[in-house]
Amino acid sequence: QVQLVESGGGSVRAGGSLRLSCAASGYTYSPNCMGWFRQAPGKEREGVAAIYAGGGRRYYADSVKGRFTISQDNAKKTVYLQMNSLKPEDTAMYYCAAGLISGSWRGEMNFAYWGQGTQVTVSS
Repeated sequence: QVQLVESGGGSVRAGGSLRLSCAASGYTYSPNCMGWFRQAPGKEREGVAAIYAGGGRRYYADSVKGRFTISQDNAKKTVYLQMNSLKPEDTAMYYCAAGLISGSWRGEMNFAYWGQGTQVTVSS
C-alpha cells in the first residue's frame, strides 16, 4: 500500500523560506512522477510543481517560478519543495501527490496517491 507523508509546513513571515518533504512508502520503484499541489480556503486545488523520474524534468506553476524548487532523492523515495521568498498568497494546505496515471501533472485527478497535507501560513 502506497503512503505519502508530508512534513515541513509551518508559519513564516513574508520573504521567508520553508522546505517541504514528502516521503513515499510502499513503492517497489520510484514513482514515475511526484508533485505538489496546494489549496487555499475557498479556492480550488492547484498544481504547484512536479518532477518526473528518469530524466528529472521539472515543471512549475507560473506563480512560483523562480521562488520554488522541486527536487527528489530517488534512494529515499522522497520529494522536496524548497520555497523561498514566500508571499502571503502562498498560504495554503500543501499536498504531495505521486503516480501520474495519465495527462498533465497539473490535473489533480491524474495522480493516484495523495498525502494528508501540511499547512503553510505566510504572514505579511
